[in-house]
Amino acid sequence: MSSTAVDLPRVTLPSVNERWYVLVMMCLIYAINIADRYVVSTVLEPIRLDLHLSDAGVAFLTGIPLAFFYVTCGIPISWLADRANRRNILSISLVLWSGMTAMCGLSKTYWQFLFARVGAGVGEAGGTPPSASIVSDCFPANRRPMALTVLALGAPIGAWIAQTPAGWVAHVYNWRMAFLALGVPGLLLGVIVYLTIREPARGRCDAANDGTQASLGETLRFMWQQKAAFHIVMGGGVCALWGWGLMYWTPAFLQRQYGLNVSAAADITSLCHLIGGSLATVGTAWYLSRPSMADPRRVAWLLTLGIGFAILPSFFAYWTHSLTTARFMFWLFIPAIYFYIGPCFGLLQNLAPCHMRSMFIAVSLLVANIFNLMVAPQLVGFVSDWLAGGHANDAASLRSAMLLLVPTGLWATYHLYLATKTIVADQQRALDYTKGWSP
Repeated sequence: MSSTAVDLPRVTLPSVNERWYVLVMMCLIYAINIADRYVVSTVLEPIRLDLHLSDAGVAFLTGIPLAFFYVTCGIPISWLADRANRRNILSISLVLWSGMTAMCGLSKTYWQFLFARVGAGVGEAGGTPPSASIVSDCFPANRRPMALTVLALGAPIGAWIAQTPAGWVAHVYNWRMAFLALGVPGLLLGVIVYLTIREPARGRCDAANDGTQASLGETLRFMWQQKAAFHIVMGGGVCALWGWGLMYWTPAFLQRQYGLNVSAAADITSLCHLIGGSLATVGTAWYLSRPSMADPRRVAWLLTLGIGFAILPSFFAYWTHSLTTARFMFWLFIPAIYFYIGPCFGLLQNLAPCHMRSMFIAVSLLVANIFNLMVAPQLVGFVSDWLAGGHANDAASLRSAMLLLVPTGLWATYHLYLATKTIVADQQRALDYTKGWSP
């Protein structure tokens, strides 16, 4: 055995059918999560015009209410998920955020929309951490980066749903109907999850006993000691600031710069999300399943180099005045905002003892969503308004504000590189902690 690989315990795995059914369902839930969260990006300009808002104003309405309650509820819900039935938490959360997404479509005023986004944020906080934890109890440690990358396939699928089908609905009908079209199917899926998925024994793929629960303080102390976990959390969070922050404003930018309607602007990038993002995600999952990638340092290096490569096209996509050039750059840039999600989730799950996994994911999502739903939209909106001098529909000011966000990609690569330094020792520490865990 390689001296760099972590020694894994011999365990009895769930059946192949059970593992993959759970994984496919979790991927579908993640797709709905992403679609419901980012449909506001597709219809950002119609919402702004309908409610007579500035760039900063529409950024606050569509981003801050959901993000604030998402991040504040994420920690307590994930704490509960590390000690209670994750399947139940997931199904209830899915029904809640889907219902509130539909309520966004029924909103007639600013305050009604704000209330519905708050409810969606509370519900979405209970989505990804229990999902990742359930998947981690269906796959052994050396297969988790691959499995969590397949789970992350929900991101490009969800982004495509939020752009093409929802964009078409918004163009043919109105922006409110796009929220209704996304919210109603999620209600049905929540019932299916409750009826068809069994709660897995916690730690069954780690030869750990189920029964002991870590306190919040114990979890946060252990996480702080894991240097690689800190850098993976920060690297993934800054990737979200850079990539998803740019994506948040891209439909509005395309509509202003090139005079496109909602559906036409969505079509510019929708296949980059669906095909490019899916290929990047599936290709990464396949590559991570190779025996040579058992060393977690190689996974961290893959993330570092992949994000570093994508920074240049992310600049030229918004710097150019040619729609043809922008299209080409989007095909190089957009896949990169997906390929890092699954490997980061997988590395974090291996850096956490099995009874702390939901909390590790929750902290990661807290950082990522503060960056991409609170900091990035508001920062770009404020800078755009300031540069426009009161003209919120100014394409040039929005372009300049977005270009200022591009260099944050370098910050992300710095953290991902630092994770390579201690990740082997930190992963072994998490495994030793799990082995010593007894009820």
